[in-house]
Amino acid sequence: MPLAEHVRLGGALLGSWVGAATYVHFRGRERLAFMRQLTDHSTLLAPYNTFVYLTSAVPNTPILRVEDFPELATLREHWTTIRDEAVALLEAGAIRKPSTHNDLAFDSFYKRDWRRFYLKWYGDWLPSAKRLCPRTIALLERTPSVHAAMFTVLAPRSHLVRHRDPFAGSLRYHLGLVTPNSEQCRIFVDGQPYVWRDGEAVLFDETYVHRAENKTDTPRIILFCDVERPLRHRAATAINRFVIRNVMGATATSNVDGERIGVANRIFERLYTVRDAMLRLKKRSRRTYYALSYGAKLAAVGGLLYLALF
Repeated sequence: MPLAEHVRLGGALLGSWVGAATYVHFRGRERLAFMRQLTDHSTLLAPYNTFVYLTSAVPNTPILRVEDFPELATLREHWTTIRDEAVALLEAGAIRKPSTHNDLAFDSFYKRDWRRFYLKWYGDWLPSAKRLCPRTIALLERTPSVHAAMFTVLAPRSHLVRHRDPFAGSLRYHLGLVTPNSEQCRIFVDGQPYVWRDGEAVLFDETYVHRAENKTDTPRIILFCDVERPLRHRAATAINRFVIRNVMGATATSNVDGERIGVANRIFERLYTVRDAMLRLKKRSRRTYYALSYGAKLAAVGGLLYLALF
């Protein structure tokens, strides 16, 4: 292909990416600061997410009707069974922070005293989950639209800062298990508040800006699931399921040693070591640190432009 054709194709691809990223940034009432959005993982996936929004078979609203997903009713009907297994795990210390930086999707949450126990993450059930909470696994197996699930704890007097999740091919489901049942413990999705309560559920689009807070003295425990977003066309559904099976599984991680860790998290764990070394370098020589940092970013941009053109 002649160079001029490469340039035109690269320009078209870059323009489409910029357009999709701009749409993601201005979608909804709330947005991240421009520089934060520029480097956010939702910007990387903006073209794919825009495709999902355009083909969505459910409203593109921050909070959706749980009643429109009847297969999830089984979980709510048996919430006390799920709660009992979650409480047993918490008391045993199994709902915890990871011992290493091998959880790319939620690494920043652990600074806020957020803890988790994975049941499934875009792949097979975790062996520790099948062993320790078989009744919850049995209920989730009856809801095949759930591709990821975990128990999560938000500690008393803690909060999660404003953020977007990167993948629009799923929707987020929260089922209250042990909560303060108080308006002081809630999530805001695009500015809309929802109060977690025992035995009650909410379904929302996690690619809108959202944050969470627990201003009480009681920990909040929920069942946290990613539910496949219904799309209007067979082709779109097939593409999304391919991504769910073959891409999202790369971010899988473990509860205990020996469980499978996805390739993205293996890479992230190594990069975190580099990050720590860079921070130590910054303390010794800020000039060298910024020279290396900006050099790496320029090299990454150059690499992307090369791939787009050639």
